[in-house]
Amino acid sequence: MDPTTYTDPQLTLQDRLVIGNLVDSLPTDAKTTSDSPSQKISDEDLSQKLYDMNDASHSTFDPTVFQLWDVAELKEKLPAPVIRYVLQPYMKWAQGIVRFPTDVVMLTHLILYFTTIVPSAIYLYYDFSWWRGVLHWAMQLFYCGAFTLMKHQHIHMNGVLAPQYWVFDNLFPYLLDPMLGHTWNSYFYHHIKHHHVEGNGAEDLSTTMFYDRDSVFDFACYVGRFIFFIWLELPLYFWKKGQTKYACRAAFWELSDYLAIYLLYTYVNARATLFVFILPLTVMRCGLMVGNWGQHAFVDQSDPESDYLSSITLIDVPSNRFSFNDGYHTSHHLNPRRHWRDHPAAFIKQRSRYAEEKALVFRNVDYIFITVNLLRKNYLHLAKCLLPIGDQVSMTLEQRADMLRSRTRRFSRSAAKKND
Repeated sequence: MDPTTYTDPQLTLQDRLVIGNLVDSLPTDAKTTSDSPSQKISDEDLSQKLYDMNDASHSTFDPTVFQLWDVAELKEKLPAPVIRYVLQPYMKWAQGIVRFPTDVVMLTHLILYFTTIVPSAIYLYYDFSWWRGVLHWAMQLFYCGAFTLMKHQHIHMNGVLAPQYWVFDNLFPYLLDPMLGHTWNSYFYHHIKHHHVEGNGAEDLSTTMFYDRDSVFDFACYVGRFIFFIWLELPLYFWKKGQTKYACRAAFWELSDYLAIYLLYTYVNARATLFVFILPLTVMRCGLMVGNWGQHAFVDQSDPESDYLSSITLIDVPSNRFSFNDGYHTSHHLNPRRHWRDHPAAFIKQRSRYAEEKALVFRNVDYIFITVNLLRKNYLHLAKCLLPIGDQVSMTLEQRADMLRSRTRRFSRSAAKKND
């Protein structure tokens, strides 16, 4: 597979439309539909087309029901009676429950979790066996990425369900979060009240600025610091900022989660607690840092505070189809309240600004493999995955690799203070 030309057939329709407008033509091995462009259309027209797909009143409205399949694909493959008596009634019913009509998938996921991982966890405490413990953990590993990005939508948009279901919408994270690797409310306080305030700047506890992003040693220090010290550093951050309320709440929820796990391990069922809570927490903490490293690995020394120059955009299957358009990370930082389905349209609408600001857009690589390739110092492969825009178009492959390398150098503390 040549990352400079390959278009994954599993891309979302929105991503295929974006790709089709960024490159001269789609490769012959790309999956196309009647909605895929045979030639470029203007950014304005494409942006409007993408927004129309999110508008429930428009004829081209296209909700997301499942992550694995688009609605058009389901209608092509399923028997007509299933579409008429199962799929369409479910979509209509679900749209009355979710907060946004595009987000039927959110209810699909909640149903999935409450019918699989929750009863599995309960049964492990009732009758533990090692093979069921391993299978439960494998299920958690499969779910945790999508759940985390659903949770990401939940905390940014004040919930995923319609207002009349606010009680369940507010309570389900307290059950699901620990089972899928999160401590109570810590993601909210770290991500919303801290990370988006500091924006990977010098005071962001998860900033990549003070590390060489292609150093295995620096990466290990980065992950280790988060795993072992975030429980203390985040409350201290809020305390130093004079935000005593947030400091107390962050410490309370993090430590109370640890206490609950300790009590379950010591007095209820140690083996079940290991698989249901401890292993998911350990993996999730590592995964969050691997992802954040990739999201904010390329920081331009000229303006590290710029969202265009400290985050990136990915047009990629795991990042967008399975993670609620998390690949559009620059768009998310530019407007944290932007709905996940609006990111492709917003990116196309602002594409000229992205080019002017020297933003980075990649294809055929997700955050995990950006991290992996950085630690292997495989800049040539990353340069092949770069979708050049603006001045990058005239660069050679080697020049693009050098440009990417220059954005992974650590900042000195003095330089960071000057930028502040």
